[in-house]
Amino acid sequence: MFRLTRLTDYGILMLGHLAKKRSGDLASTRELAQAAGMPITTACKVLKTLAREGLLVSLRGSAGGYSLARPAERISMAEIIAALEGPMALCGSEEPWIAATDKHPAPLGLNWQLVNGAVQHALDRITLSEMMGDEEDK
Repeated sequence: MFRLTRLTDYGILMLGHLAKKRSGDLASTRELAQAAGMPITTACKVLKTLAREGLLVSLRGSAGGYSLARPAERISMAEIIAALEGPMALCGSEEPWIAATDKHPAPLGLNWQLVNGAVQHALDRITLSEMMGDEEDK
């Protein structure tokens, strides 16, 4: 079964909280941690990753905080998952088998590429806005 880590779940919750704010409104680390029900230290780790990956904009200082880098309708679930989990690979290796062997014929590796591609395509089509139940994006 394909499972996301708890950090990814937290990241999606925090991004969802930001998606419900007006464009440009900031949320503090404390506010986002509370919204996701997580410790502030964990929130800091996730928020820094999301900012480094270009999904969030951070503003330092006492009036600072985080906001979405672009509208929720333009952030895909695939981007969020890749930012927090790394490249998607449903099989044990990101690389398909190059050479066929008796135990593992080459076509099996190619079939996993098809599955990975289909999952990637599906996640590319689902936006953060849709995940938050924004009717306008459905």
